[in-house]
Amino acid sequence: MNLALFDFDGTLTRGDNFVPFARMQASPRRKLVADLCLSPLVVGYRLGYLHASWMRQRVAWFAFRGRPISEVAQWGERYAQRELPRGLRPEAFERLQWHRARRDTIVIVSASLEPYLAPWCRSHGLHLICTQLETHGAKYTGRYLHGDCTGPEKARRIRQRFNLQRYHQIYAYGDTPEDNEMLALAHRPHLRGKELTTP
Repeated sequence: MNLALFDFDGTLTRGDNFVPFARMQASPRRKLVADLCLSPLVVGYRLGYLHASWMRQRVAWFAFRGRPISEVAQWGERYAQRELPRGLRPEAFERLQWHRARRDTIVIVSASLEPYLAPWCRSHGLHLICTQLETHGAKYTGRYLHGDCTGPEKARRIRQRFNLQRYHQIYAYGDTPEDNEMLALAHRPHLRGKELTTP
């Protein structure tokens, strides 16, 4: 039995889905306030002074705080059906299908968000480990539940969910340093489509 671990944004897709989804489901007023408040931080991020994880959490606060769970879920379903298929990398999705044909256990492990990743993974019969938004009653708080699913947290959640000793071969696919700890779990790590040599 084999395990295949796939990062999502930038690995299975051509780019980021976090910010496009946050903007799509936000009201015009929220977008305006977020643009005014976050613009200086975006400059800092692009210059390398701010970490991507920190930026994602700021975006989530502006985009989702106080938003009804049911409305965001509807946007998530729509995004999963209409937008995600357009952004898939054909060669990466073919690799995922190769694992499916081999009956491997396939897991999406992502810092991207549950509202759109969960319906997409359900439609493809995939396991999911990702960033979840905290809720209070019927609304989102704008904070994360259990933190950002990136870096060491990816590896921790994988170990928590799966007994890695059960798998004959573990494959992992990523595209940035945020995937390094996940790649380190694998017998067959791949970075940006190329298999890495292991000692």
